[in-house]
Amino acid sequence: MIIYSYFIRYFVGFILQVIIYLLFTFPIETYSNSLDNNKLNVIWISCEDMGPVLGTYGIDEISTPNIDKLAEEGIKYTNAYSTVGVCAPSRFSIITAMYPARLGAHNMRSGNFYTYKDPDKLTYKQNKGVLDKSGKNVPEYEVVTPPNVKAFTEYLRDENYYCINNNKCDYQFNSPFTAWDVVSRNVSYKDRPENTPFFYVKNLMVTHESRIWLRKDEPITVDKDILKIPAYYPDIPEVRTDIAIKYSNIQEMDRQVGEIINDLKASNLLDKTIIIFWSDHGGNLLRQKRAVGNSGLRVPLIIRFPDGFRSGQVDERIVSLMDLGPTTMSLLGIEPPSFLDGKPFLGKFKTKPRKYAFGSADRFDESTDMQRSVIDGRFVYIKNFMPELPLIYRNKYREQVSMNKKIIQMNNNNELSGDSKYIFMDTKKNEELYDLKYDPYEVNNIASNPDYNEKLIELRDALNLWQNEIDDKGFTNETELINQFWPNMIQPTTKSVEISILDNNVSLKCDTKGASIGYQIDTQIGSQNWNLYNQPFPLSSNQKLATRAIKIGYKASSISKY
Repeated sequence: MIIYSYFIRYFVGFILQVIIYLLFTFPIETYSNSLDNNKLNVIWISCEDMGPVLGTYGIDEISTPNIDKLAEEGIKYTNAYSTVGVCAPSRFSIITAMYPARLGAHNMRSGNFYTYKDPDKLTYKQNKGVLDKSGKNVPEYEVVTPPNVKAFTEYLRDENYYCINNNKCDYQFNSPFTAWDVVSRNVSYKDRPENTPFFYVKNLMVTHESRIWLRKDEPITVDKDILKIPAYYPDIPEVRTDIAIKYSNIQEMDRQVGEIINDLKASNLLDKTIIIFWSDHGGNLLRQKRAVGNSGLRVPLIIRFPDGFRSGQVDERIVSLMDLGPTTMSLLGIEPPSFLDGKPFLGKFKTKPRKYAFGSADRFDESTDMQRSVIDGRFVYIKNFMPELPLIYRNKYREQVSMNKKIIQMNNNNELSGDSKYIFMDTKKNEELYDLKYDPYEVNNIASNPDYNEKLIELRDALNLWQNEIDDKGFTNETELINQFWPNMIQPTTKSVEISILDNNVSLKCDTKGASIGYQIDTQIGSQNWNLYNQPFPLSSNQKLATRAIKIGYKASSISKY
């Protein structure tokens, strides 16, 4: 009897310990709007070219009080990564929630699609001075996605969210006119129809790589003398100056974030809005932007809820930026399609944490390479498929940054040594492995160290499995991919919309598989604002109708009128 009683006490104690462990290790993340019966709004504050270089991420040399407070009131993610270390492929993965290397969108970049353009005014350069891996000329083009892949914002629009982009797109295709209610640098959530829930993206450009030289004459607001210089740079005046400019730009971005939050308060919307802050990829300097390791892919990510949900928590789960769209949908009670590579990590439809984050690097402007990476939060594994090429290749755009140009010159003059020499390897190892716990700057390749052989095999196998699963398009020459998108370099055209009216109800149909349909009524006709068609709607006999369809990567259809 004593043994039986002891066993019961032991078993109950064990169960309680398991419950406590699970509660603290896997906090309940399902979020529901308990404030009222109205739909919550969502604001994405996106910045450019920035790793987690913020006070809240432990960077003491910088003052970012507004973002720090956002983290205090929200959830701070410490292992968030982009899929590519540069804008357009990364933003492709965000808007589609798909891996760029799966769909052939991995090269930087396909054309001039920074923001929305009138589809009837699009032009494409046939020769932009860029060659693919086979040495063939790469013209401008649009990536064509499979029929089931569309901008995730259309799922929000289907649920009557007013979707506003201010104002960067850069998706490797011209933004479909059905993706947003409005795209403009002069628009905000205040311009939505009254009492309409909104999804608003505010893109802050001040931290972009180009601002290192464009803002070089602006006041420097950090102390250059106390800056910690990454091990892969020489400690020279040019480096300190440009890092100081970078940090000053981040502080200006923080001020702009404060303006957005104060504006929400003044509009009585702060307590009705989820705020998601993120950067489109890692840092903007040499061996950061365009890199496939931690320095190029790790980003800040902070999510603030209006009712203090999980406020002040630090979440170490691995998150990909392409999870942002599905997570936004999940938080708003919209179930994301199961085929998406991006997975919700919060909300009603949240999934289990990722084990790895995968990254790719291919053509960047006029420079071509092929690297793939897998990161587990501590270790970074990189596979170099063109090891005969140097790690730091020449790139005209980034050499407008003074320190980049200077360091390259120093390397050419054999003036670098130690860790700052490391990144200028003339050829690359087939494999790289870095332990971020002891080597945060990724300058000590331990791939050949037998003590790490088990981890090397684990990450190598994980990368191989991922590449096979997505049918990695990096192995296909870019010109071949373009011919698959646009056979014989002729862009396919979306078929015209068929209009059917029965009992004053309008039905619209397009025979191009995967096309989205937009329509305008009366005074809307001729504007850039298109309603997204998802079901028949009433139209009185005295109203006018215009409609057209678009499939990603295709020419828009002609406009049908009634």
